[in-house]
Amino acid sequence: EGFSSVNFFLSLYRFQACVYFASVFQAMSCGIHYLASVFMAVTPNFVCGIPGNVSSVLFYNSSESSIEDIWTLWTSTENYIVIQLENGEIWELNQCSRSKREVSLDLAYEYQGNKSIFSCSDGFLYDDTKWKSTVVTQWDLVCDREWLAKLIQPTFMLGVLIGAVIFGDIADRLGRQRVIWFTSAGQFVFGVAVAFTFDYYSFVIVRFLLAMVSSGYLVVAFVYVTEFVGIKARTWASMHVHAFFAVGIMVVALVGFLVRTWWVYQIFLSIATLPFVLCCWMLPETPFWLLSEERYEDAQKVINIMARWNKVSAPCKVSELCSVQQDDLVSGGTGDNDTSSTKKHNILDLFCNWHIARRTITVWLIWFTGSLGYYVFSLSSVSLGGNEYLNLFLIGAVELPCYVIACIGMDKLGRRNTLIPFLILSALICVLIMFIPQDFNILIVLANMAGKFSIGVAFGLIYLYTAELYPTIVRSLAVGSGSMMCRAGSVVAPFCVYLRSVWIFMPLLLVGIMALLSGILTIMLPETLGKPLTNTLAEATEMGRNKKSCSGKTPPAHSGAALEKIEMFCQETVSTEK
Repeated sequence: EGFSSVNFFLSLYRFQACVYFASVFQAMSCGIHYLASVFMAVTPNFVCGIPGNVSSVLFYNSSESSIEDIWTLWTSTENYIVIQLENGEIWELNQCSRSKREVSLDLAYEYQGNKSIFSCSDGFLYDDTKWKSTVVTQWDLVCDREWLAKLIQPTFMLGVLIGAVIFGDIADRLGRQRVIWFTSAGQFVFGVAVAFTFDYYSFVIVRFLLAMVSSGYLVVAFVYVTEFVGIKARTWASMHVHAFFAVGIMVVALVGFLVRTWWVYQIFLSIATLPFVLCCWMLPETPFWLLSEERYEDAQKVINIMARWNKVSAPCKVSELCSVQQDDLVSGGTGDNDTSSTKKHNILDLFCNWHIARRTITVWLIWFTGSLGYYVFSLSSVSLGGNEYLNLFLIGAVELPCYVIACIGMDKLGRRNTLIPFLILSALICVLIMFIPQDFNILIVLANMAGKFSIGVAFGLIYLYTAELYPTIVRSLAVGSGSMMCRAGSVVAPFCVYLRSVWIFMPLLLVGIMALLSGILTIMLPETLGKPLTNTLAEATEMGRNKKSCSGKTPPAHSGAALEKIEMFCQETVSTEK
């Protein structure tokens, strides 16, 4: 049933609330590191270095005593600066080359005589009116090294992809608690280490490691908080993890406005993770994971701690929970002795027939489009004109209400009926932005905020919708494969933003086409609101209103049902005490 964000927070018990807010606070640092490069790797105006001491500087009709006074007049990369050295030589300084005039009679901006062209062997001069230092100015990542600067964000997103896979698997093997400890400490250590890298390659490597632990924390934090909160609050709990990620984007805008030296900026951003690092060792392991590992005594200890915090006099007993699970497993085992077949599933099961295959392709496309649109709107916000810091702050702030709307829409209208209009709306907004004159900066920013809002609703909703579209036997596989498509979208997004140099609206055109296609294909997906979760591929196909089932019998997976019974048992006991 639908309920407000306030009711969600009120529904949490004291222990669950402390664990939840402590865990999602660190999700803020993930948003910080994901978007830190928008200011750290910015390329300011620049020209070739000066081959001697300057006596005069000329830019069109303006004569200045130093090049620093020229930057306020700089309007295009096609501009050049004319300088006269103390020895009388006159040079034209372009961005990636410099030329010496053969005839040095009069200092004039226009010159039709012969010139000798030279490379920028004396380095570059950068406009430091906005940014005192960036990684681009630190290591001269311009001209023939510009491609290195453009690889900074894609390599980070590649680390995000790999980290999600690695730490997700480790969390299932070693536990959520240990991974949260390691990734939290890793974010602080690698975050600070980035500021002290000595060259471009060490910078990229450390940032790659930072991306892995940041992504690992975000993936495990989703699992961690959902295993502690109740079934009723699970949708809102997962959505508000996204909200804290958005707060991290707002922190990036604030710190970027206050600190204009990249390595100091990076240190300040990393310090935001320190409070959680100091207290994360107090977070317990989840009872679900402990029970799955048959560590019953440890699970009972955690349950007892939860009971004391929540002032429950008679906490549920692990022995009683085990009897519930054992009865379920016994009753499930009588249906079919060949239980091993239930474990032998792979990616091909997501394409077992035409209806499931069509569903998988559509879901993957939505994951990819949501991630692509999310990061295209976020990364390009600093190039919209006006105050780039305010633009990024607003792009992050607009996410906070969008997740509330997504939760209400999912509970009231349904998953599909919420997803379709917001995907199509984001496509229409992308088209609308193309017709807004470039001088209307405020209107452009507002339209981009609307686009980010629409794609944010779809992006947040697809997590739960995917889990409900697939049966128990391949549910984790479906969500995991969708997450991989999401990471692929985040890797492609920076390259998509770079297409602004080809045509300023090219990124929006691509996002709009993908969103429109996704919205149309979503019409063919079944609605899952109010429907029970399916256990077999045959049941999932039936949910799609098709009688044709996958070949072979696929018995339901009972372990998931057992855990659900255990969770319901715990909640009933605690609710009675309350």
